Amino acid sequence: MMPSPARIPDASHPIHIEPVTSRIVVSIAGQVIAATQNALALREAAYPVVYYIPRRDVDMAFLQRNTHTSYCPYKGDCNYYSASVAGRLTDNVGWTYETPYESVALIQNHIAFYPDRVDLVKQSSRI
Repeated sequence: MMPSPARIPDASHPIHIEPVTSRIVVSIAGQVIAATQNALALREAAYPVVYYIPRRDVDMAFLQRNTHTSYCPYKGDCNYYSASVAGRLTDNVGWTYETPYESVALIQNHIAFYPDRVDLVKQSSRI
């Protein structure tokens, strides 16, 4: 089977990536698994904004790569992570594009999380 060709974001399907000026904290059952002031906000077409957190700011001790994969014609092949917190495994809490297409290359080495499977808090950048 031939791989699907990459689609380039355009006016009919825009994708914008920008730095987030706020601190993003991700937790499960009260356990912080990621915290950063270096997140990226990916805005794609009419979808809700997705926060991509640098892998260096994610506590990978709580995440395990699983076998679930998907494909996005705008971003490429996607891999998923499950989380183990307090002895409880939650499947597919986050995802990553390890080799994203050039148009979204900024999200490489980042992980995004499903907001309905984790607690994701965007805190003001003011102290």
